[in-house]
Amino acid sequence: MAAKHGNLSINSDNIFPIIKKWLYSDHDIFFRELISNGCDAITKLKKLDMMGEYTVPEDYKPKIQVIVNPEEKTLKFIDNGLGMTADEVEEYINQIAFSGATDFIEKYKDKANEDQIIGHFGLGFYSAFMVADEVQIDTLSYREGAQAVHWSCDGGTEFDMEDGTRTQVGTEITLFLNEDCLEFCNEYKAREVIKKYCSFMPTEIYLSKANTTDTQIITADEKLDTDEVVEEIKKEKEEDEQKFKIKKRPELLNETTPLWTKHPNECTKEEYLEFYRKVFQDYKEPLFWIHLNMDYPFNMKGILYFPKINMEYESIEGTIKLYNNQVFIADNIKEVIPEFLLLLKGVIDCPDLPLNVSRSALQNDGFVKKISEYITKKVADKLSGMCKTEKEEYEKYWDDISPFIKFGCLKDDKFCEKMTDYILFKNLDGEYMTLPECLEVNKTDPDEVQEGENAAEESGEKTEAEAVDENDDKGEAEAAVEKEEAEAVDENGEKVEAEIVDDSEEEEEETEEEKKKVIYYVTDEKQQSQYINMFKAAKMDAVILTHNIDQPFVSQLEAKNEGIKFQRIDADLTDVFKAKTSKKAEKEMEEQAEAVAKLMKKVLKKDTIKVKIEKLKNKKISSMITLSEETRRMQDMMKMYSMPGMDTGMFGKEGETLILNANHPLVQYVLEHQDGENVKMICEQLYDLAMLQQAPLEPEAMTKFVTRSNEIMMLLTK
Repeated sequence: MAAKHGNLSINSDNIFPIIKKWLYSDHDIFFRELISNGCDAITKLKKLDMMGEYTVPEDYKPKIQVIVNPEEKTLKFIDNGLGMTADEVEEYINQIAFSGATDFIEKYKDKANEDQIIGHFGLGFYSAFMVADEVQIDTLSYREGAQAVHWSCDGGTEFDMEDGTRTQVGTEITLFLNEDCLEFCNEYKAREVIKKYCSFMPTEIYLSKANTTDTQIITADEKLDTDEVVEEIKKEKEEDEQKFKIKKRPELLNETTPLWTKHPNECTKEEYLEFYRKVFQDYKEPLFWIHLNMDYPFNMKGILYFPKINMEYESIEGTIKLYNNQVFIADNIKEVIPEFLLLLKGVIDCPDLPLNVSRSALQNDGFVKKISEYITKKVADKLSGMCKTEKEEYEKYWDDISPFIKFGCLKDDKFCEKMTDYILFKNLDGEYMTLPECLEVNKTDPDEVQEGENAAEESGEKTEAEAVDENDDKGEAEAAVEKEEAEAVDENGEKVEAEIVDDSEEEEEETEEEKKKVIYYVTDEKQQSQYINMFKAAKMDAVILTHNIDQPFVSQLEAKNEGIKFQRIDADLTDVFKAKTSKKAEKEMEEQAEAVAKLMKKVLKKDTIKVKIEKLKNKKISSMITLSEETRRMQDMMKMYSMPGMDTGMFGKEGETLILNANHPLVQYVLEHQDGENVKMICEQLYDLAMLQQAPLEPEAMTKFVTRSNEIMMLLTK
């Protein structure tokens, strides 16, 4: 071939104008581009061999060599792929942006297609000019009788091309680095970058240093025909193994068959853990993992790990490494991962992903959304499957992953629909229950309590409620009046007792049915301990919801599941906690409550406070506060969205009720001695004690409470 001098041809029909310095955001990416081009060339040659259009030598071993030369300030990339003819160099190198990979795929699209071709844009080669003042190509095509070609360019639009001297099929690219980029011909820097971008490329990549005098020691069994022996090490003892000092071998830097390319059934637990440690440098064992293996409607493989969380949730972000045919593209491509799963660590290899020209970002289209939806579905399938078949293991993970799963339910309706029955709730005994199980918990407890009282009554024993009523001297008289009222007659002289009873039972059944749909919950086990003890004494249960996300989450569950209601245990006082009282006694307590309410408003200087007098089964409780669920949720919402300085406490005044236990001696004393000397102090103490069971006191109120407690103890010493 005659020597030729010409100009590079930029084909504007195929690509926008290229400015070499700005083609890629990271200059070290040229390693990836040149090595992946070599992988493509080797893949093409193997395809030609499979199709019978070329026969590779018997000792053929596909590989890519990277040789650093700090003395000459050069980098070499050598592959033993299919090489190029002069016409192909003219077409694929001189005419910028005409992709050799695209042309090859078009030509052989109906033939062997098991291996993927990496190249898409035909621009990867030009990334070399970001770091090099001059680039040379020496190549020899696989075609019979082909002539080697030497090509060189100093970074301008001019090139030189002539016959070359290469004798082995393949391509050698030499970069003469500019002064600003000499770090890349450092062996350690080159290793770091290659491992970053090329750790899992499908062809073996070897790194070596030119003219190195470094050596390594090997045994006779390890010796290869290609090793250059520097010295045969003498044995110290006859039984010692023969060793050799050889010139340092090129270092293999990649794994050609990464774990995600295998079928899940072929992978062991230890392999998954080792892969996790190697890729993410995280030696804490992950909670579990999901192996993605999808061929239709798009091709995607990968492994997603749920890492063990040991820090505040707000500061957690995982790492998803994106690959394209085992070529590293980028860390943390958030477009393909749902927002609520950004804690995950993992790898995704999707050849079908639409990349931009530098392969470093995703194009925006519906395909990316489909991948995100697929990942969401796989996570939901994995979690629901674990809950069904590995409940004990699932429970171990739940506290770590629950905030993210609940966040996912809030963000994604499909995910929520799949996961609703597999969300776990921890009860007062530390046991985990699903939502359907929670709905069953308190169904029969009130009835069992009632049956126990009925059984005691039939056996002649006194129930707790009857024992309480014995404190009322008029208990028997009230019962007689009620019986007389129940046996009243209508205009025809017939008794209406049965009708009254039926109405009562119908109302009771409706109330009990409503209770069956309520799930009680706790937000602070220490603060709400008294309410918890009441629940346990009544053989009732509640779930623990202590995370910030729980409030919006339960609101969503209520909205999406008809008949379900979540209620904090201090939101109301259910009948199961109250002792039986007659109607007349209830009326008297209402009248007493009016009088005590006036007293409380005066003592506490709270005009809006509501006061109720109730007879509680637990005689040790003197007072308690209830705050309606709706009001408390309004408070929480206003705190979340309030402006600085806004008084959010105003939203709780309407729903707050002080309940005084008529069965407690302190309350009885207040009822009987409303003008007593120490009644004011007792009222204040009863209120503060009730408040302390629900939330911390304000600083001023706490100071008064401590001072008052000291005064009360002083009274005991007199």
